[in-house]
Amino acid sequence: MILAGDVGGTKCNLALFAEKNGKLEFVFRERFASKEFAKFDLIIREFLRRAAPYLGQQKIHAAGFGVAGPVIDNRIHATNLPWIVEAETLAQEVGVENIALMNDLGATGHSLQHLFPEDFCVLNVGTPVPGASRALLAAGTGLGEGILFWEGKRYKVVPSEGGHSDFAPRSDQQIELLKFMRHRYPQVSWELILSGRGFRTLHEFIAPSVKHPIFEDPDADPAPFITKSGLDHSCPVCVETLDLWTNIYGAEAGNLALKVLALGGVYVAGGIAVKILPKMTDGTFFKAFKDKWHFEDMLDAVPVSIVLNESAPLIGAAYEAYAGIK
Repeated sequence: MILAGDVGGTKCNLALFAEKNGKLEFVFRERFASKEFAKFDLIIREFLRRAAPYLGQQKIHAAGFGVAGPVIDNRIHATNLPWIVEAETLAQEVGVENIALMNDLGATGHSLQHLFPEDFCVLNVGTPVPGASRALLAAGTGLGEGILFWEGKRYKVVPSEGGHSDFAPRSDQQIELLKFMRHRYPQVSWELILSGRGFRTLHEFIAPSVKHPIFEDPDADPAPFITKSGLDHSCPVCVETLDLWTNIYGAEAGNLALKVLALGGVYVAGGIAVKILPKMTDGTFFKAFKDKWHFEDMLDAVPVSIVLNESAPLIGAAYEAYAGIK
């Protein structure tokens, strides 16, 4: 058995996998609300209690965890949670020696070669260059970015904290957005815009006087309301908010493609893209992606796909753990 986890700022997904002919199959999975637990170890303990009937007499041979945050010395200080996740502690909790600890986006990167064609929505077929670098980004609770380099037999995933780099406006409106946000934050990063919390910020920037009832609840997340109202065109400001957000997301995906020369393809993961798929596929994203002056033709040839399988980080973490014991 392989234990895998996708550890995010909002939720933690854990699963048991069984190996069959070199392939991993789900046996049992559970979802936990991250903020209901003081530390990740407690989630592991609760999951193992619930998973006991599925384990029976079998043992867990390895475990892999993708966590939102940089991995330093087999240790992660979670980006959007007051947690420190350590491989040594998890090994004791699970009772195994083989712990694969990785950035959550790295876990998604490890899944790409194990997903099926129906797990992707192709935005641009392009012409992939064999063995060329690939880029991966995912907007959700935060904004993850990663790079995949070909190392002869498979792609090696190199994590990045590019989501926390400085936002670069590319229109007069976006210049004004930067000024607006500089009054609120000491640094305006891509993540502040291209994460769930960015939708309300953009809405307030576009129309400060338009307030929805959900804005009055300090514990509520207005992002689902804004995106839904944008998709069904029930609120003109939400429509404009969704359009601006998608435009900025496409531009940053294009920036990442240029920085790593991702001629092997760009993959867009994370929960938001799947939830706003009609907007992601209407041309706004890809138009901004390739709008890079002299490099438009080059980016027009880059394959771009959305990862539809929201279990991708779990699958990737499981396979990376499995690779350590094969």
